[in-house]
Amino acid sequence: MPELPEVETIKRVIEPQIQGLIIDQVNVKRPEVVAYPSSDEFCGRLAGQTVSHMARRGKFLIIQLNSGDRIILHLRMTGCLLLTPADYPEEKHTHIIFKLSTGKELRFSDMRRFGRFWLLAKDEADPYSGVEKLGIEPLRSELTAEYLCTRLGKRKKAIKECLLDQSVVAGIGNIYSDEILFTAGIYPARPAGSLNREEWKRLASIIPERISYFIETNAITPEEYLETKGQDYRNTPFLQVYGQAGKPCPKCGQALCRMVIGGRSSVYCSACQP
Repeated sequence: MPELPEVETIKRVIEPQIQGLIIDQVNVKRPEVVAYPSSDEFCGRLAGQTVSHMARRGKFLIIQLNSGDRIILHLRMTGCLLLTPADYPEEKHTHIIFKLSTGKELRFSDMRRFGRFWLLAKDEADPYSGVEKLGIEPLRSELTAEYLCTRLGKRKKAIKECLLDQSVVAGIGNIYSDEILFTAGIYPARPAGSLNREEWKRLASIIPERISYFIETNAITPEEYLETKGQDYRNTPFLQVYGQAGKPCPKCGQALCRMVIGGRSSVYCSACQP
């Protein structure tokens, strides 16, 4: 699943290319992909609207329109957003096509069809998408040791599971929780309530540092993004532990270990994260 760095990359690639463009027509091939409102209303209300800008909230993308309406999108496991020429070969699992005033098309494809769209009117409350339930952004100054300790310091759950809780910190998933905990030297299965103040301070510093780092390593041009169909996440060579079980730890050389925590795979170093 794309996590915050990947979703931020998509925003940075797509936003400059669609700002100020008019949505001439919307074609929904899989109505279930539009969670709210109905797919017919979704298409009807968007026709003729102008794109103001894009935003990101956690793992969600938001396309803000000049009218004040907003399109909210979650890619889930396999969703992909591409801006293509009209004659560009269509991906097999393309479910929504936004035809734009330049003749280009903004296409959403999703092999597993878990991704979802919501269209909210100006000032309309959002009890639908889950955006309103998200916690703090990892790059905000409000992410402090005090905040983390207050929200997580009494929990018995593993710290790895707690970092995946989107209502506490938005955008961290399985990949970057492993990377954050490795850099912090914290064993992923430790109960969150067992962390001391210095460890909370370490996490509060490392979370934004790691997320920022992977946003930058994932940078890609619009041309490269289209050529690789949005699937070239360039941070992969920079991952220190995620997906590296059995390989030498980049710090001490000991073989990295794998365990399952809360149903999710977790890779760590038993020496560096005792």
